[in-house]
This record gives sequence, C-alpha cells and structure tokens, in this order.
Amino acid sequence: MATLLHIDSALFPQGSASRDVTAAFVSAWREQHPTGRIIYRDLAAHPLPHLDAAAAAAGAESPLRAELAGELAEADAVLIGAPMYNFSIPSTLKAWLDHAIIAGHNGGGAESPLAGTPFTVVASRGGSYAPGTPREGFEFVQNYLEKLLTGMFGAEVDFIIPELTLAASQPAMAEFIPLAEASRTKALEDAASKAKALATRLAA
Repeated sequence: MATLLHIDSALFPQGSASRDVTAAFVSAWREQHPTGRIIYRDLAAHPLPHLDAAAAAAGAESPLRAELAGELAEADAVLIGAPMYNFSIPSTLKAWLDHAIIAGHNGGGAESPLAGTPFTVVASRGGSYAPGTPREGFEFVQNYLEKLLTGMFGAEVDFIIPELTLAASQPAMAEFIPLAEASRTKALEDAASKAKALATRLAA
C-alpha cells in the first residue's frame, strides 16, 4: 500500500490552476490505490511558522520539524502544488521546505534516506517562462525546486506546468487564451497519466 504526501500552497482554494491539477493527480492516484494512504497539507489554510533560530538549532529534535520530516519519510511519492508568485514559490512552501529539510537527518543528496523518492511538482504560472520566451530568465520555481530537491534529497523530480493561467482574466493576454486552455488540458491529462503510471510502478 503506497503512501502519497500531497502539499498544496496556492493562496485561493477555488480557481487555482495548481490545485486543480494536483486534485486530478490525486483522483487518478486513488483509482489505483483505493485503500492507499494520502497525507495532505494545505499550507495556505494552515501555514507553518518561519524557521527560527531555536528550531534550526534543534534540527530533528524540534517537534514540528520531526513531524514534517516523518511525513516525508513515510511517503512513497510526493506531490507539490507550487504556483509562481513574484517569480518564485509561495513563502508558505518555502517555510515547509526550511522545516522539512534537516541536514544530517534527511538532507544529504545521494546519501539521503529519501534518495530516489519521486516528487511531482505542479508549477503553475500566470505567463510563460518557457525556454526561448522573453521572460525565460525570470523562472525561479522550476529551477529552484529541481536543484533543491535533487541536491538535498537525491529525489527523482518531475514537473507538470500549466502556464498562461492569467490569460482569461487579463485583457492584454486575450490572444493567449487558446494556448492557456491547451496548456491546462495537457496539465490535467499529464496529472492523470503520471499519477497512474507512478502508482502502478510503486505497486509493482
């Protein structure tokens, strides 16, 4: 029985592209694992405190950090909703990462006990920051999380990227609505297919 750790960080519970796609992933995962376990954290509804000196010094002896690291240790796979806010990740997600990553405990690259754990990140964004676009150099969500999760955990990291999510609400982006709709459709399809493939792989 596989365990999925699901983290959402989008501010709004409704109308969130990242939440819609993580929900599609979870739905497909449940189809494969109807009796499986899902550990869920909504970092917008229940934000964590910023890492302070006491918690940093305590490491795995901090009750909160031990709890978060324990959830990671229990997970066979991790799903993270990471919308782009001001070119980077939500501060709530950064707080979770700061608490959950504990050097000498689970942070250690290839030597980490989490090495090889599959992480799926839904990195939604209002515009396009794909290679070759004018704002390529402003993309600090995918680049950051890939480096962090592979560097600290030795994780296997995969991304689903619904983009141009602001096209329907911003008149200046109206011409990009068809591309936004296509990106959303592909993201939802990718979420379902990747969840099923991953669940099947872990059950083997």
